Amino acid sequence: MKIYQNSNEPIYKQISAQLREQILTGKLKEGECLPSIRGLAQDLKISVITTMKAYDELAAEGLVNAVAGKGYFVNAQNSEMLREQYLRQLENALLTAIDSARIAGIGKDEVISILSALWTTD
Repeated sequence: MKIYQNSNEPIYKQISAQLREQILTGKLKEGECLPSIRGLAQDLKISVITTMKAYDELAAEGLVNAVAGKGYFVNAQNSEMLREQYLRQLENALLTAIDSARIAGIGKDEVISILSALWTTD
């Protein structure tokens, strides 16, 4: 796991994003235990509170669940529910981008061109 101290994204968000990706891509499987909160905090040289915040975020999304005294475990994933969740996030992000484009006087064709260019750079 890589944490960037100079990133604009908070450390707990970086952790939860990387774990979320591992869960959704199947690298972390249903029933698998996440690294211990203290162990991960120690490995990354960060606060236990920061790690706990990342895990709590994943739990709130239903990706993991806490088992008292044992740690956090990956939940079974409902792919259709996850798809809908990310579709909603995509729609919100696109609405924000459209608002920004309108304010800047950027037309639909140029927005589509920018999106196409960004899509192929990954």
